Amino acid sequence: MSNAPRDPFFPADESILAAGGTPATTNLGRMDYLEALRRQEQAVDRRIKGEAEDQYLVVEHPCIYTAGKRTQQEDMPDNDVPVIDINRGGRITWHGEGQLVVYPIVKLADPVDVVDFVRRLEEALIATAVDLGVTTAGRIDGRSGVWVPADGQRPDRKLAAIGIHISRAVTSHGIALNCNNTLEYYDHILPCGITDAGVTTLSEELGREVTIEEAAGPFLARLTEALQGGLKVSERTFRTMPNPDKGLGKRTAPLRGITPGQ
Repeated sequence: MSNAPRDPFFPADESILAAGGTPATTNLGRMDYLEALRRQEQAVDRRIKGEAEDQYLVVEHPCIYTAGKRTQQEDMPDNDVPVIDINRGGRITWHGEGQLVVYPIVKLADPVDVVDFVRRLEEALIATAVDLGVTTAGRIDGRSGVWVPADGQRPDRKLAAIGIHISRAVTSHGIALNCNNTLEYYDHILPCGITDAGVTTLSEELGREVTIEEAAGPFLARLTEALQGGLKVSERTFRTMPNPDKGLGKRTAPLRGITPGQ
């Protein structure tokens, strides 16, 4: 059962992909964010025109911050790492080495159900975390992404972030799953606009090194399963918290100190 505010447009066991089938996987390796963004934009354009099939772009970025459409000035970093202004939803986040990033470039079936797409992304991430041993991974109602609940010594903490954009039913941007990356760069921003929770990695939760390579295969399999309806959205909500984006309009001008997207 989904914790979405309404029933999804499609039954839980049906694909939400317009073409059905299994998207291809393109591994970009370690790639500069702006170059990967250019590759995303090209892939979206070709998918909209029907010149390409659905695909997942898998990438690891060098250290960078990206600011979604609802980023506020107080979210901005106090260090010298560049910030790139992009058109996905949400606020500011960090990308860097040791973090698995996957951009699904897929065409959604009509009628497009953005909420269900996000819930299915979450479900694939939760299932992957559980498969790897983080059995408490779940959702916080009011906040996107995948979370691990407070354990007495640590607060609720975010394991994976989600930020998407949809143009003419074709999705872009996507997920960032923390594998064995450092967490130090989150200390210089207000990640996702949240002040009352922390950030974590698979490695930190499991007490062993979990690489991108170990997590990527299971996640891509779970993602396809979720989008095709084989992995149903479950009720794994363990808390309700305020939505940090509530009441915030989209930015109409770049933030001070931001590097314009290319």
